[in-house]
Amino acid sequence: MAELKPFKGFRPPVDTVKEVASRPYDVLNSAEARFDVEGNPHSFLHVVKPEVDLDTDVDLHSMEVYDKAKENLNTLIRDGFFVQDERDILYVYAQTMFGKTQYGIVGCASVEDYLSEVIKKHELTRPDKEEDRMNHIRHTNFNAEPVFFAYPDHKGVDEIVAKIILSKAEYDFVSEDGVGHHFWLIDQEEDIANIVKYFREDIPYTYVADGHHRTAAAALVGKERKQNNPEHTGAEEYNYFLAVHFPESQLSIIDYNRVVTDLSDLSSKQFLGKLDKAFDITELGPEIFKPDELHTFSMYMEGIWFSLKAKPSTYNDDDPIGCLDVTILSEQVLGPVLDITDLRKSQRIDFVGGIRGLEELRKLVDGGEMQVAFALYPVSMKQLMDIADNGMIMPPKTTWFEPKLRSGLVIHSLD
Repeated sequence: MAELKPFKGFRPPVDTVKEVASRPYDVLNSAEARFDVEGNPHSFLHVVKPEVDLDTDVDLHSMEVYDKAKENLNTLIRDGFFVQDERDILYVYAQTMFGKTQYGIVGCASVEDYLSEVIKKHELTRPDKEEDRMNHIRHTNFNAEPVFFAYPDHKGVDEIVAKIILSKAEYDFVSEDGVGHHFWLIDQEEDIANIVKYFREDIPYTYVADGHHRTAAAALVGKERKQNNPEHTGAEEYNYFLAVHFPESQLSIIDYNRVVTDLSDLSSKQFLGKLDKAFDITELGPEIFKPDELHTFSMYMEGIWFSLKAKPSTYNDDDPIGCLDVTILSEQVLGPVLDITDLRKSQRIDFVGGIRGLEELRKLVDGGEMQVAFALYPVSMKQLMDIADNGMIMPPKTTWFEPKLRSGLVIHSLD
């Protein structure tokens, strides 16, 4: 069963939270981060993207960058922009986007749960990215950004959250991207004890929704510290890491689309002829077409949108991986027709999160940067959890969660 631990969070004072809170480290590049922090010395980007305070040619994985993260975080704490809560508590973090609100429990997940696969994952991680986040944790001694978890719906947890949010939120603001952020303290001992009990007794697994590298890094640092501590007891804070747990029914995965640079020496007519073997193709014209059901794709090429409906022989709905539309596209189009067999390494394909809209696909093709674009129907939470439960790994660039968690609302010390 899953462990959820209360902790003494470090948080900004109410009157500075909007100034401090930032986008997460992995949704913007260094140039964008430098732009975001202009005129704001207290942005949490100074901690999660510390290169903003160094020369533009700095090696992003140098010790200089991690040391700067530590320095900047210690300065924010020293100057009162982060203050530690006096006792172990939990928190509710809610986000509102497009009129929908999702409510998560902020607490610490267990390193041991990750190592024993009580925390289930659906993506592969890259050692270089793990090491980057591990170095950030080692140098700052904090889990600076939470990971995004899902858990099976639980009526008892829902009832406590529903009670908590009747009170005035500790933080309540709208970020520059239009997302509402709402944050409450769960500081009544009975509520804390019941939530911990529900997770420990009723919730067999939790699921990494977003943040596989941060999760792996936090767990590996915890394991590392355990091995290096001859007086290890299991109660140390390094045995836990920061996570926001959302009930799975409140989460939505949005589409993650593909754009390709060329047709592999095929003419558009030849390309369509090859697709005809696997799809029922309908030419729709210049108006954007967004897929509205599983196994139906949208394709844009030469100013025209097409509907591609996969023929039943191209997928297996009894196979958690074989039924995915990303699998169908790879096995029927990208590999055999376009000779793109390694999505992680090929320079001929790129990926566009659905939050940018299908207009972005048209823009990339019309501008000549790409020759063809494919829009996919989004994966469901049930599909994600089925794959994780079966110990399988999703193909690259399958899921895109929005809204992203805001960084700097609360952080967790490993001491």
